[in-house]
Amino acid sequence: MTAAPQDQQDPWSPQAFEARLRAMESRYHSHHPFNRRLNAGELQPFQVRGWVANRFYYQCRIPVKDAAILSNCDDRATRRRWVVRMLDHDGHGDHEGANAGGIEIWTRLGIATGLKRDVLESHALVVPGVRFAVDAYVNFAHTAPWQEAVISSLTEMFAPRIHKDRLAGWPTHYPWIDTSGLDYFRSRIPLADRDVEHGLEVAMQWCTTRERQQRALHILGFKLDILWAMLDAIEKAYPDDLPKEQQP
Repeated sequence: MTAAPQDQQDPWSPQAFEARLRAMESRYHSHHPFNRRLNAGELQPFQVRGWVANRFYYQCRIPVKDAAILSNCDDRATRRRWVVRMLDHDGHGDHEGANAGGIEIWTRLGIATGLKRDVLESHALVVPGVRFAVDAYVNFAHTAPWQEAVISSLTEMFAPRIHKDRLAGWPTHYPWIDTSGLDYFRSRIPLADRDVEHGLEVAMQWCTTRERQQRALHILGFKLDILWAMLDAIEKAYPDDLPKEQQP
């Protein structure tokens, strides 16, 4: 007896579907060799600065990505919840302290590693591979149905662990970085948990067929590839023997 075509198969239960999404953690960039070296304290200061500067481009484009999702979303309740993500990164209220937003807090990380604010904000250190990968993600959010773009954000399921690892290891591995510069990692742990809850709600409501569930796995894989490709580019740009005059 031949199996039914994929689009005719019954959907997985919500529990089984979520389990398949979470099983994709094995492709998260926490497992990338460059990140393993970063969190093991094996990188030189210029390599840490290179990573911070390139990742900053991603941080700056996140609220642009979220704005694209909002522009495509015709559900008022979702927009009300999603707009908070833009403020999480751009800042809100008096833009001081906890209201400063993730972009500003990441800037402080860059300064703590020895980078100048104007160099960070100019994106002069962003390598082509990182720029291409991040822009491809933003373009996806512009052109995909908003539900699919929301699903792409579910890499946040895997983020708390990587932040906790940095908070646990960096003060020992990189004592030259002021620990106040690590506030971004602290701030993202509770926000990631909140964002994942909403993202999973959307995924469960949207993915009512096996075809859509398979599509969601593909989309999550695409986002995981984006994050992995960024580290591929950063790793290549900052080898251990990079001449001093080329080091950030």
